[in-house]
Amino acid sequence: MYPTELLQTEEAIRLVKDTFARELADRLSLSPVSSPIAVLDGTGINDDLNGVERAVGFPIKAQAERRAVVVHSLAKWKRLRLHELGVAAGRGLLTDMRALRPDEDYSPIHSIYVDQWDWEKHIKPGQRTPEFLRATVEQIYEALRATEARIVAEYPAITPVLPGRIKFLHAEDLLRQYPGLSPKQREHEATKQYGAVFLMGIGGALSHGEAHDGRAPDYDDWSTETTTGYHGLNGDILLWHPVLQTSFEVSSMGIRVDKVALLRQLVLRGCEDRQQLDFHARLLRGELPESIGGGIGQSRVCMFMLRKGHIGEVQVSIWPESVRQKLAESGVGLL
Repeated sequence: MYPTELLQTEEAIRLVKDTFARELADRLSLSPVSSPIAVLDGTGINDDLNGVERAVGFPIKAQAERRAVVVHSLAKWKRLRLHELGVAAGRGLLTDMRALRPDEDYSPIHSIYVDQWDWEKHIKPGQRTPEFLRATVEQIYEALRATEARIVAEYPAITPVLPGRIKFLHAEDLLRQYPGLSPKQREHEATKQYGAVFLMGIGGALSHGEAHDGRAPDYDDWSTETTTGYHGLNGDILLWHPVLQTSFEVSSMGIRVDKVALLRQLVLRGCEDRQQLDFHARLLRGELPESIGGGIGQSRVCMFMLRKGHIGEVQVSIWPESVRQKLAESGVGLL
């Protein structure tokens, strides 16, 4: 059996989401919590992602037209919530994040609607190490493998493809191995070779002076030197998608900035003025816990587990009529 009809697909999507959320929470000791769809503008809580995406905003009548914005993700909100709920070191939070990103370009893996498992875990200062980051990634990867096994058991027509171990690479390693390729092409080659990769060090400049990809300066730590010539306590989980035959990002995550890393990254990005925002000021005063966290794409994981070739097959979004018509002609049913 294979989920092909729309109702079958909806049932399979629920199985993927329920299974992975449970596996992830158990392995990382996460408690499910509620989360906002919007936050007040000007507080520094909403994420800037790559620093150029526009947030969807609106005025609030009951607050004298004060402006609010739909979240991009919840990286900074989750850290505040760890503090507010008094979550102990070694435990964390898990929430369903729903976001709108109107600047996304339509593609088989992108829409303007984003759904993620957003998670954040309180850690001790001594755990801000590459070793702890890798151990956490391995736990997440085991949750992915357990989910694939559950889906294969329910839908035997789906063949398991995840390798037994995830490969750890640094963006600097890929640059040296494939100097003539673009960042996405490097990811493609590495993930094709290993099947599952955690690519570390995303956001800071590499040896050729450019970053592998953009990261905001105020949540992931992408600037701390780990060994000579290597920086960054963050990265992306990449899987080889058997239908799309390409590298497929399912998660962006990392150890979060401490006071030193935040100040350094604000200077590197030329946005020292953010120190005055509420979130940043509280972090600099030492009020917020050290943490590790990330977002794991729900639709992306469903696409991978159910071997779907278009994100519109696993989520309801807004698509141009030309896209709908083209996909319908090729037999792809959008939700």
